[in-house]
Amino acid sequence: MQLQRAITAVGLGLGIALLTGILAGVAARSNDPIVVEITIHYSHYEPAAIRVPLGRPVTFVITNTDPIDHEWIVGDAATHERHRTGTEAVHGARPTEITIPAGTQRQTTVTFDRPGPLQFICHLPGHEAYGMVGTVTIETNG
Repeated sequence: MQLQRAITAVGLGLGIALLTGILAGVAARSNDPIVVEITIHYSHYEPAAIRVPLGRPVTFVITNTDPIDHEWIVGDAATHERHRTGTEAVHGARPTEITIPAGTQRQTTVTFDRPGPLQFICHLPGHEAYGMVGTVTIETNG
């Protein structure tokens, strides 16, 4: 009888340890960045509409297949208005503003702290007018 209790206790302990490990793994993964791949092709973003969760890190991997440079600037209307008349030739100091040279790939990680839609736009001369515009929608977690 004591042997049976000991075996049951060991089995229960192993089950709890396994469940704890599984739950810890799920919690860690829920804080890991989500990876979103964007391709720039013929001066357009593909995909041009993205949905991401609020408060979760998102790593954007942006590949420029074009033979010309582009940029990816995500923000609200005021951000884009500043860039339409701005003088920064190259971006990289802010995670929401990066330059992607021709034929290269860049990545940046952003954690959005407010729900709602934001645009991402290339503000190099003529690119926005040509259609280099996309939307990232930040959704609340449930």
